[in-house]
Amino acid sequence: MADWILNHLNLLATGVVFAPMAAALAGWLIGRRHENGRDAFAIACCGLEFAVLLFLFILTLGGVDCGAARIPAVCGMGLIFRMDGFRVLYATVAAFMWLMTTVFSREYFAHYHNKNRYYFFLLLTLGATEGVFLAQDFFTIFVFFEIMSLASFAWVAHDERAESLRAANTYLGVSVIGGLVMLMGLFLLYGADSSLLPAAGLCLLFGFGAKAGAFPLHIWLPKAHPVAPAPASALLSGVLTKTGVFGILLLTATIFFGDLAWGSLILAMGVLTMVLGALLALFSVDLKRTLACSSVSQIGFVLTGVGVAGLLGDENAFAVRGAVLHMVNHSLIKLVLFLAAGVVFMNLHKLDLNDIRGFGRRKPLLHYCFLMGAFGIAGIPFWNGYVSKTLLHESIVELTRMAEEGWTHTWLSAGVLKGIEWAFLISGGLTVAYMTKLYVALFVEKNQDAKTQKRFDALKGRYMNKLSGAVLAVGATLLPLFGFMPDQVMGKLADMGQSLFAGGTAGLQYVRAESSHSMDWFGPNNLKGAAISIGIGILVYLLVVRVLLMKRDGAARVYVNRWSSWLDLENLVYRPVLLHALPFVCGVFCRVLDSLVDTVVVCLRKTIYRDSRLPAELLEGNRLTHTAGCVANALQRAGNRSVWKKNPRNVDYEHRFALIYQEWEEDSLIIGRSLSFGLLLFCAGLLLTVIYLLTAA
Repeated sequence: MADWILNHLNLLATGVVFAPMAAALAGWLIGRRHENGRDAFAIACCGLEFAVLLFLFILTLGGVDCGAARIPAVCGMGLIFRMDGFRVLYATVAAFMWLMTTVFSREYFAHYHNKNRYYFFLLLTLGATEGVFLAQDFFTIFVFFEIMSLASFAWVAHDERAESLRAANTYLGVSVIGGLVMLMGLFLLYGADSSLLPAAGLCLLFGFGAKAGAFPLHIWLPKAHPVAPAPASALLSGVLTKTGVFGILLLTATIFFGDLAWGSLILAMGVLTMVLGALLALFSVDLKRTLACSSVSQIGFVLTGVGVAGLLGDENAFAVRGAVLHMVNHSLIKLVLFLAAGVVFMNLHKLDLNDIRGFGRRKPLLHYCFLMGAFGIAGIPFWNGYVSKTLLHESIVELTRMAEEGWTHTWLSAGVLKGIEWAFLISGGLTVAYMTKLYVALFVEKNQDAKTQKRFDALKGRYMNKLSGAVLAVGATLLPLFGFMPDQVMGKLADMGQSLFAGGTAGLQYVRAESSHSMDWFGPNNLKGAAISIGIGILVYLLVVRVLLMKRDGAARVYVNRWSSWLDLENLVYRPVLLHALPFVCGVFCRVLDSLVDTVVVCLRKTIYRDSRLPAELLEGNRLTHTAGCVANALQRAGNRSVWKKNPRNVDYEHRFALIYQEWEEDSLIIGRSLSFGLLLFCAGLLLTVIYLLTAA
């Protein structure tokens, strides 16, 4: 049995993709009669998915080649799945995230409506997401990318409130536009003209960047997360954004590896996304919106690493490993933080910091879990985020050193790279500041209303059940566990992720040696960067958050959002352009073309294609009525001159005969239709009679 499994590992690739999709339909049918049975079925499916992928993960970690699987003849190109290091790693992370959120969903959705719909799209999206991560080529990625986007749309719209539907429309709009541009990129990519490769890369980057939440296509993230259910938010932030990052990684590793222009573009996009996301999170006063904007910023950290990896070429080990590990770390951290936010929401149904202020007091388990997530994402030493951020920081330092030694590029001088390093450190400091803001509001400060605070304190151990608490505790405990053992745990994960990059073998050997012998994770040089970010974060919290982002309301101070509403790119640019300016411009263009075509047609008909006059065109009736009418009119005129001279008659027999003919024609048409309808009824009755006779026999 074991030998058969090892010889047919490729079958598991298709199984982990399509089995959840089939289970989605089965779960929906079960849920129509038994809600508890459906919940247990969904958990069992996610558990089995995770078990299978964990088995593949262990084999891959041990050096076993799990192979590839192909489904031919799909759109003439076929679907190809590959189970190598990075793909298996992230497919396993996704399955773990799905299992944890599905277990948590059982309590979270206890009082929700449309739970059957949620679980259906939960399992459907799981299969599509695994299809993206296990895809070997861009066509396979595109197919499952679109399925994943359409299925996850239902998560954002689940509450069916006005703000939920608007956010869902934004999410769907970005996904559809990104998918169409990505499809154009595929057409260019698979064309024979290699000169179109840059254009193909830009189109694919647009599609992947839209899903990743990279600037300036990040607009859906801050809108979708606050309105989506918390388990869905954890998956949207922790997993679905990584499908876009995976696409960008694949583009950089397989097509544009070592391309300086491409690496510079990704680096610039990463830095802008990193800084902007951190600023948006700092100004936000909504718990889930803050975490959503934080996701934008953390995706920027990853893209910065990808850009540096593309520029460093074969010496990209620090950058690649840092980017891969920060992807994994961010997924696990946002699992903990969004589920913690879900605990707050399912008790209070509020997310504003002023309303939920003091909720976490006297709740040690929630306190522990949130603190682990906050330390992880802030890059505090001995937590997992510190390891990946240290690698990313070192890669920027390494690129700066190369520039100082004579490596030149169009704009990436040593001074510019120093600026990028400081942008990296400042963004890390802003992360410390906004996480401190959330932590203090939830667990340190008291609510302004004493009765509300008393009600919060009285909840104690009744704010979530033991199963949900276990999910949060497991996820939270992984974060310091990974951080305390960077070589033993995270080093092995990084080894798996490194395999994605072409030409990175030398760098892989180099960084393994560094990690095992020379990399002093907690030495002064590596702790210096973390200390700078933490110091910046403390200053920003004290001078910006406590002074500028709060105001006095009576005897208390409240949080205020001072980010101007006109800076919203969706309302400022995208909606006006797509819904008003573009339709107007296209309408004017089409009207001009329509008028031009009409003018050309009229000119042609008056000149070259001039209409010829019909010799005897009848106004009404047919030739028979016309002839009979002319004869009758002639006889009438003759009679008026002779017999009816005193009482002449004035009847237009041609018109009368035409009316008689028209009436006869209409009656014939009605009779014909009636006969056709009767014949149809007769045939239907005959068919039913035959069926009855056959079944009766």
